[in-house]
Amino acid sequence: MGQPATQQHVSAVISSWNKREDLRENLTALRRQTRPFDEVIVVDNHSNDGSVEMVKAEFPEVVLVEMPHSKFGACETFNIGFRRAKGPLIAILDDDVVLTPSWLDELLREFEREPGTTAILSTKVVEPQMPDWFLNHPEVNAERYMATFRGCGSLARKEIIEVCGYYDERFFIYGNERDLSARVLNLGYRIKQVPSVVTFHKTPFGMKQGKRSLYFHVRNLWWYLFKYCRAADIGRFIGFLLKKAVSFRKHGDSGEFAPEAVGSMGGFRNIRETPGGVRIAFKATFDAFLRVGPCLRARKVCKSPDFSLPWK
Repeated sequence: MGQPATQQHVSAVISSWNKREDLRENLTALRRQTRPFDEVIVVDNHSNDGSVEMVKAEFPEVVLVEMPHSKFGACETFNIGFRRAKGPLIAILDDDVVLTPSWLDELLREFEREPGTTAILSTKVVEPQMPDWFLNHPEVNAERYMATFRGCGSLARKEIIEVCGYYDERFFIYGNERDLSARVLNLGYRIKQVPSVVTFHKTPFGMKQGKRSLYFHVRNLWWYLFKYCRAADIGRFIGFLLKKAVSFRKHGDSGEFAPEAVGSMGGFRNIRETPGGVRIAFKATFDAFLRVGPCLRARKVCKSPDFSLPWK
């Protein structure tokens, strides 16, 4: 970490699947950075929409990793990209983001002002359907240290997330950022939110609707609790769920989740609006408890002052 951040090799890692036009816009924005990336890695999860052909034809400078089939989880494809990255700094990007031209330049300068214990810089993410109450929330717009980061637009020190084991591939997709963050905090490192740097993300705000999203969000939240939270907090979470379920029937989602727990917002609405949503949530919970062994073996309660639970 002795070399100034602005002079370090920076790799961008993108996990992509069937978002050709979004990926094209993303890569075009990376080309327009005032401080260019030294390396761009796209791990394609066996897209069938011409994404691979587009990257090869239009962005020959990109390091393209083609997966043999599409059944890999996002955790695994990102990890493949992380391991391939040559630089000490890695930009963690979704395929459907667009970075502002000075995105990398600003974050590198921020890293230079930060101590070596700052592992990840997380940006302010702007998404479709993002409500004004969230977009203008004081915590969303404050420069502060947090318990997690936005996995669609952040800059991380590779050696730290490597020591932490990258994403837990058992999570497959969703909730993996908060899980990795707890391991980062457990080693004494910190994660900083830099709201002056903006990432435009095309995925709508809140929890993605649908059976698949609901299942993995619920299962992975339980695993996260088992791995890092005190028993008393797990008990409080169960109480929170019961209270929230009653409140939702009367008032709908009330914004009680912490501002950085963006992926969980709208969870109860997802249960209600997804066919068989209650059954899926129960199945995800059952599966979480059934396969809890590895979580308990890896259990290390997070005592970092930056640690917080994904609800209030």
